[in-house]
Amino acid sequence: MKKKITYTDEPIEGKRIKDFIPSPENLLFKEENVRVTITLSKRSIEYFKRWANRQHAHYQTMMRKVLDTYAMHHAK
Repeated sequence: MKKKITYTDEPIEGKRIKDFIPSPENLLFKEENVRVTITLSKRSIEYFKRWANRQHAHYQTMMRKVLDTYAMHHAK
């Protein structure tokens, strides 16, 4: 049988912490995506799949971020 829990009226000590969770609208991706068809080398795809697997991520997301970073850097 389970042991019975006995509760007491002891005061609970705690401290208030600042809310650090972002609001839902700040969690959404604000960029519009466009679907394209592209042919890439097998070597490139294998590289991104391997790294995505290690990071428990999606390889297409990683590739998109690389392209976005490249474009932002050279757009300046």
